[in-house]
Amino acid sequence: MRIDAHQHYWQLGRSDYAWMQPQHAAIRRDFMPPDLAPLLTAAGIHGTILVQADATARETDFLLEIAAATPSVLGVVGWIDFTAADAVAEVERRAGQAKLRGLRPMLEFIDDPDWILQPAFDPVFRAMIRCGLSFDALVHPQHLPALLTLTQRYPALLMVIDHGAKPKLAAWKNDVAARKAWERDMRRLAQHPQVCCKLSGLLTEVRLDWQMGDLLPVIQIILDIFGPDRLIWGSDWPVMTLAGTYAQWVQLSDLAIASLTTNEKDQVFFKNVVNFYRLTLDK
Repeated sequence: MRIDAHQHYWQLGRSDYAWMQPQHAAIRRDFMPPDLAPLLTAAGIHGTILVQADATARETDFLLEIAAATPSVLGVVGWIDFTAADAVAEVERRAGQAKLRGLRPMLEFIDDPDWILQPAFDPVFRAMIRCGLSFDALVHPQHLPALLTLTQRYPALLMVIDHGAKPKLAAWKNDVAARKAWERDMRRLAQHPQVCCKLSGLLTEVRLDWQMGDLLPVIQIILDIFGPDRLIWGSDWPVMTLAGTYAQWVQLSDLAIASLTTNEKDQVFFKNVVNFYRLTLDK
């Protein structure tokens, strides 16, 4: 069995999706379950985790509606306003909704890399832990030190680093210091057993005319840091289609972990996501 631990659906009529810039023109259209279904079938993917793509409560409601009507959606990672006066109550309410498994503030779009460390958020994180909700960290490398502080504050909070923290692979050749800093901070985070990493979203961080040799070394580093027991495979569809096809990403991922044992491959493609998001699967 294989599960795609990171994909999106959206309808432009529901939101302006402000993060979409001119370079995203190719994906500035609706993407819904019928668009992904044939790709999942062709790749042998049995289900997905549907992740928010807009910082609104409407977005979470929209995704939960899709999940209720789409058997392939096994879980939803939604959004709440961490700064709201009723944030704790909202965590508790959302935790009771079917298929809601985690929350994701869109940290990559917040200027202050330490924003998530505000003391006022302490009750929110404690509510997430109490209610069994995981934390998706949508970050860039500059956010990693703050994530380390967060893991130290809340050792019971299950955290996953989306897309390997989006390392700027295209610039690494001329910026060795940036690569070393990213690897150092990722290794520090990996020392905390509650932290996992998604093998996803890397295609859009490398040059458009990428070759497998551009990506295999960084995947190997991530695998070395987190091991097969804390690496979670996903696609970041449809964002990843800006740089390649779903089939290409599956092929590249298979090649990258080809040396693992059958059980270790099952961990990356299936077991880890089930454990991290506390999924209950039909027999």
